[in-house]
Amino acid sequence: MFLSIHRFGHGFYPGTGDEDETGTGPGLGWTRNVPLPFNPPRRRYFDAFTLALEQCADRARPELVLISAGFDAHRNDPIGSLNLETEDFQRLTELVLQIADVHAGGRVVSCLEGGYHLGALAESVQIHLETLLHADD
Repeated sequence: MFLSIHRFGHGFYPGTGDEDETGTGPGLGWTRNVPLPFNPPRRRYFDAFTLALEQCADRARPELVLISAGFDAHRNDPIGSLNLETEDFQRLTELVLQIADVHAGGRVVSCLEGGYHLGALAESVQIHLETLLHADD
């Protein structure tokens, strides 16, 4: 299962990732896109993320959770424009860790994907890693 929550619409590059794009061939139905408009309220982001994450996890029942950790959703990022604050990445990481605990025995791998404001990226990566490191505390 692949879940992506991202900015979409009005000619935003790359122009893919609409909610009706759900995969092809044997992967049909295993992609979940959650497109959001420019600068949505943070609450809308969290509600959409939480619902999609829970639905995907319940369907796929993963044995390992892979995080493609993109931090371009930060409000200071010049590209993503999704209005999140640094501390929001702690909450998002905690939500993913809860899913990993329920379905995957806590197994998580996180890879850095993106972020284009270096200060926001550094802060967001730090809080994400600290949350991962202290998951069992």
